Amino acid sequence: MRRPVEVALAEPADDLPVDGTGAAWAFEPKFDGHRMVVFRDEDGVVLQARSGRAVTRAFPDLVEAALALPAGTVLDGEVVVWHDGRTDFAAVQRRAAAASAGRARGLARELPASYAAFDLLGDGGGDLRGLPYRERRARLVELLGPLGPPLQAVPATTDRETALVWYEALVATGVEGLVAKRLDGVYRGGRRAWLKIRHSDTRDAVVVGFTGAVGAPRALVVVVAGDGEPVLSVPLSAGVRREAGRLVGAAGSGEVGVVVGVGVGDVPYQLVRRDVELVVEVRQRSTRHGVFSAEVVRFR
Repeated sequence: MRRPVEVALAEPADDLPVDGTGAAWAFEPKFDGHRMVVFRDEDGVVLQARSGRAVTRAFPDLVEAALALPAGTVLDGEVVVWHDGRTDFAAVQRRAAAASAGRARGLARELPASYAAFDLLGDGGGDLRGLPYRERRARLVELLGPLGPPLQAVPATTDRETALVWYEALVATGVEGLVAKRLDGVYRGGRRAWLKIRHSDTRDAVVVGFTGAVGAPRALVVVVAGDGEPVLSVPLSAGVRREAGRLVGAAGSGEVGVVVGVGVGDVPYQLVRRDVELVVEVRQRSTRHGVFSAEVVRFR
């Protein structure tokens, strides 16, 4: 399978789908982490972010674990870090931002990662994306069952009542909600063929930079849980801007990055220092072109 691969996406939904329209569904917990594709080939392991960028160096612990997979295996899933019994998105972001191999190894010892696999795209060099989900799922469980953590298949159920119990009970562990997939559905990279049902319309995001004056940032650049790529927020409200001026302004690194703003193109911004961890709650908006922007609701 050629790298990079386009990952399948999910469309927001208000409730779990119900069988009865000729479609049967499976339900999986949606973990709060970074999307990642794992490639195990004859030469070793390559880890790919949702954007297509290689992030292999940042997760040496997962590379080591993935060497136990048969050559020709391609997994899709979510990398998470567990802390005090729940997933910690800020910790995942720290792992992903490791700037050197030495730093990545240190963080792997301090914040070991787990990989929650939810799809099997390749097996023995064969492309499985055209197979129905039920078959890909069965092969995924068979493949990962003997290995165990840190590589493991996410739980899944075809029982809607069980899924509803998960939806209510697992939120305390950092699970954002559920993803619903048709049992007969093929893997459609770049398409929103799955459904995602979240507990709210807001998500946590890590602040990686800001635009505007140091004491009164106009907008924030954030990495939203599960996406992995920087997003420019819409202009901050007055209250959030005051808080941002107090918390973010002093955290500037002096380095400059560039992010693509919706409708405005490349926007330069000042990066926040890597040793600063600021988490905000954002509400995602979709434009008529299907592009997402983020409204910062509050600091966490």
